[in-house]
Formats: sequence, structure tokens, C-alpha cells
Amino acid sequence: MNAAHNRLMGLTKELREDWEQTKQYWNDARSREFEKRFLEELFAGVNQSIASIDALERILDKLRADCE
Repeated sequence: MNAAHNRLMGLTKELREDWEQTKQYWNDARSREFEKRFLEELFAGVNQSIASIDALERILDKLRADCE
């Protein structure tokens, strides 16, 4: 689970950085619409996924401890 969490965080960070660079060249109404319509929703979903992965990891840790 930790590997999935770290990979998702890393890829999301990379996407954010790439988008910030893209906005330097593409900064009009369409780019703002794209960001609002797609990227904001994507980043919100990633944040929810990361929270779920963290919660699942805590549950799995507890299960492991209870089984020992």
C-alpha cells in the first residue's frame, strides 16, 4: 500500500508541475476551463484516493498486529 501511495503522490506532483509550466504558454479562457473541468476534479479524486489508501493501510496494520 505504501508503494501505491508514494507512486500516486509522485505522479500527481509531477502532473501539477507540468501543468504549471504549461500555463506559462497556454493561459487563456480555454486553459482555465480545462483546469477547472478536468484537473481540479482529478486532483480532488487523487486526494480522496490517498486518504482511502492511508485508511486501508492503518486497517491492514491493525489486522497484522492482531494476527501476531
